[in-house]
Amino acid sequence: MTTLTLHATGTALPAEVWERYAVPARWPGWSPQITGVELPADRLAPGLSGRVLGPLGLAVPFTVEDVDEAARRWSWRVAVGPLRVRLLHWVAEGPGGGTTTGLRLSGPAPLVLAYAPAARLALARLVRA
Repeated sequence: MTTLTLHATGTALPAEVWERYAVPARWPGWSPQITGVELPADRLAPGLSGRVLGPLGLAVPFTVEDVDEAARRWSWRVAVGPLRVRLLHWVAEGPGGGTTTGLRLSGPAPLVLAYAPAARLALARLVRA
């Protein structure tokens, strides 16, 4: 098991960045590897299960583990075949204004390391105003 933590800081306000996370229909707007989300609710909530849609018809099942709206933190587990990855996201005020967001990925090293470049790009877009 490998754990990797990524960060990005940008000019978007923390409340806006949190909403970009909390409303899965907005994920394709900042995460280029996501083309859609199938989820039985409009907002993240613990225990929800759905699928993230990606390029070439890829559909990856996931389950939301925890959501803390006040702390602007949430976590989920994603399944890629027999492999599982846990993702923990958080949103905080940036050091000079704007927002810093973080992502902690935990899972098999090849999967975590392969996903890291796409995650870095998505996080940079997430915090952009």
